[in-house]
Amino acid sequence: MASLSPTILDKISGVRVLVIGDMMLDHYIWGDVHRISPEAPVPVVYAERDTYTAGGAANVSLNLANLGVSTSILGYCGKDEAGRKLHAILNKHQVNVLCKNETEDIPTIIKTRVIVRNQQLCRLDREAKQSSYCIETAPRFDDILYAALQSADAVIISDYAKGVITQSLIDKLQAFSEENPHILITVDPKPTRQLSYRGAGLLTPNRNEALLLAGIPEPYPDHEYPLAEVCSRIHEKYSPNILVITLGADGMAVCQEGKVLKHIPTEAKEVFDVSGAGDTVIATITAAMSAGVDIIEAAQLANVAAACVVSHVGTVPVVLNELEEKLAKRLAENYAVQPL
Repeated sequence: MASLSPTILDKISGVRVLVIGDMMLDHYIWGDVHRISPEAPVPVVYAERDTYTAGGAANVSLNLANLGVSTSILGYCGKDEAGRKLHAILNKHQVNVLCKNETEDIPTIIKTRVIVRNQQLCRLDREAKQSSYCIETAPRFDDILYAALQSADAVIISDYAKGVITQSLIDKLQAFSEENPHILITVDPKPTRQLSYRGAGLLTPNRNEALLLAGIPEPYPDHEYPLAEVCSRIHEKYSPNILVITLGADGMAVCQEGKVLKHIPTEAKEVFDVSGAGDTVIATITAAMSAGVDIIEAAQLANVAAACVVSHVGTVPVVLNELEEKLAKRLAENYAVQPL
């Protein structure tokens, strides 16, 4: 595998990216269990602390900001306690929140995870119906959108199927991209939405999402993942310029023109939590491609960044210092003198 220099991160600094998608607040309750409840056969969790971080599209924006990218985000963030917490997190990371359509009636989306001894016990989701989160009805939305597009090098569509991303919004972005081909449009898709992302600059589905996009059933456990066929079918249906399929423990595949260009083995040595890894991948590749980095090198960088985030429990964005250390260590190992 080609070596990656830490100086690749210098190229990313100064890139401007607009994230559009489903913003969430990720809430973690950390505790321990010592007994089973007498009321029902369930564990009694002694809650020790609560932590909050950005989730969904908001986590994509934190990854970008941590890489030194000038980042803006369009999404729904309610006028409630969760919304205030999410705004504070984004402001702390200097992410520019553009859409000001908050109301008190529609709650900010919250995912609450109960963590016991570094294992997720359960998850509670709080959200309104999908149509509530459509941001296109916000006052002066088109003005805000097109002003943001004028100053962006790339747009990330982060679809978590909560309602922000619609076909009409995608159509607007594709039309703008056709008139301004220098702007890179990248998509982290949600196949259950059955939206058309045809012609996107980059698609980054995970293993199962890629099967759904390709219309191929899940292979039997003793069968190989049909990577070549998945790649071919997705290209036929959606024609992305670049397709990157994240394969979990099997790394990621970079595809173009319906063919696999390169299979990149995983860099992860320890995996504690894969939450948010896809956000890190699309953020890193988008930033690198926008800076003129070759797609293979961009994917390798994203692979290292993803290895950083899955080594932590909970949703965490990539941290620049940790990524720089991992790149430097990787470079030293590649150039180590081999024994005679």
